[in-house]
Amino acid sequence: MIYVTYIAIVLSWVFIIFGMIAIFRLKNLYARILAATTIDTIAILFVIIGLLFVAGSFGFVIRLLILLLFLLITNPISSHVNIRSAYLMGIPVNTKEKKK
Repeated sequence: MIYVTYIAIVLSWVFIIFGMIAIFRLKNLYARILAATTIDTIAILFVIIGLLFVAGSFGFVIRLLILLLFLLITNPISSHVNIRSAYLMGIPVNTKEKKK
């Protein structure tokens, strides 16, 4: 069971690293917010799955599942709020690269 935890934690770090690379490579603010939220959601999913396998009691498993449900509901909502506020402030959706 501990090996499943190790694999889940390593997978979460892989997703976090790829997400950080995507945030710096994407030019559009909206795509950056979407990438950050998606990677955050997937990474925390793998961390909690890893913790489920090493949880000592049934009470901790229930708490982790409730936490997972809460995060799966609130992360997309927070992303939507951030993107909507950027749109309402007038940040353009299509940004062009600066010419050198």
